Amino acid sequence: MKSDKIEKIVFDLAEPVARDRGCELVDVQYLREAGEWFLRVYIDKPGGVSIDDCGAISEELGRRLDRVDPIPHSYILEVSSSGEKPLRKDEEFDKFAGRMVLINTFSPIDGKKVFQGRLAGLVDGKVKINVEGAAVDIPRDKISKARLVVEDEVHEP
Repeated sequence: MKSDKIEKIVFDLAEPVARDRGCELVDVQYLREAGEWFLRVYIDKPGGVSIDDCGAISEELGRRLDRVDPIPHSYILEVSSSGEKPLRKDEEFDKFAGRMVLINTFSPIDGKKVFQGRLAGLVDGKVKINVEGAAVDIPRDKISKARLVVEDEVHEP
C-alpha cells in the first residue's frame, strides 16, 4: 500500500483519539529513514502538548492500529507535538501562518542560511516571515528544510 493511503487510514484512526484527549491532529507522516519505517503523528492543543498526551494517544492509537493492521511490516510509531512538524507542502505555509518557524536554505540569502521568525504565509512562490521585526521573503525553491518551532524553543537575542 502506498504511503499516502496509509497516512489517510492512520489520520482517520488517530483523529478521534486525539480529539478525545483534547488535542488536534495536525499531520501524519509515514516514511522510511535509515532503513526503518516511521509512522509520525503530530498533535497540538491550546496551552501545549504534554508527554502524557503523547503517551496516551500513542497507546490508544497503537491498539487501534493493531486491530486494523494497515501496515504490512514493522514500523516505529512516534507521537509528538506539532511544534516539531516539518513543513513539506506549500499549503502548510499558509495553514500555519502566525506560528514560529525555523527555515534552512540551500544557499545564503543576504548572507544567512538559517532563519527563525513568525510565519506570514506563502505569496508568489516566496515564504514570508517576520524575523526580529523585519519582513523576510525566502524563495520557496531555496528552502532545504522548514519546521514549526515550539514557542518555548524560541531564543530571543
